[in-house]
Amino acid sequence: MAFAESDLTRDAFLGGRVSAWQPRHGYRAATDPVLLAAAVEARAGQSVLELGCGAGVASLCLAARVPGLRITGVERQADYADLARRNAGEGMEVIAADIADLPADLRQRSFDHVIANPPYYPAGGGTSARDAGREAALREKTPLDLWVATAARRLAPKGWFTAILSTDRLPELMSAVAPRLGSLSLRPLAAREGRAASRVILRARKGGRGPFTLLPPLVLHRGQSHSADGDDYTPAVSEILRNAAPLTWA
Repeated sequence: MAFAESDLTRDAFLGGRVSAWQPRHGYRAATDPVLLAAAVEARAGQSVLELGCGAGVASLCLAARVPGLRITGVERQADYADLARRNAGEGMEVIAADIADLPADLRQRSFDHVIANPPYYPAGGGTSARDAGREAALREKTPLDLWVATAARRLAPKGWFTAILSTDRLPELMSAVAPRLGSLSLRPLAAREGRAASRVILRARKGGRGPFTLLPPLVLHRGQSHSADGDDYTPAVSEILRNAAPLTWA
């Protein structure tokens, strides 16, 4: 069922470079899709596939930073896929499909980059979200191993897979990636200096032979606690979120 206009908000990302319609009460993109897009080292003319694109925010942020990309998004919730089409216009191909059962023509294509923000929570356990769309976006239905397997199959030789996920699922993610992709690189995301990382961004290459690299954490916020109105992002993160700066891997 499509969203009613009254159930939508139009939200700005990258300092207004991107605007996207999102459900008022469903799954709403925050910083994770923006950080995911910033971590992708794409070049104009390359192709990108986003698995589970939702309303398309990650892909739109990537397109704003790197013009000239050919972007395809896959989203199994048809109402969110419709939002992604509306948000992207002609700048992105959006396919309503489950990544466990991609259309035949898409299975014949390969991409320079595959990106993903898989559901944070495993199937079962925990408290379900009241909104069905938010629950579907945040809780796993398709196993994480299948997300990675699909990404690996759709990557062109030497193509890159980039994903953001909660830290507690990192062992499962690494187990899925290691047999299929190489040159693994990991960037932890810590809320504040001295805190344990709650999320990670992982990058891996099809056919890569480089050693595993664990990079220093990207610290999101200044200070030990939030002490004033407004955001308190570190300068590096503010540049990413406001000015479309890349998240460097060097």
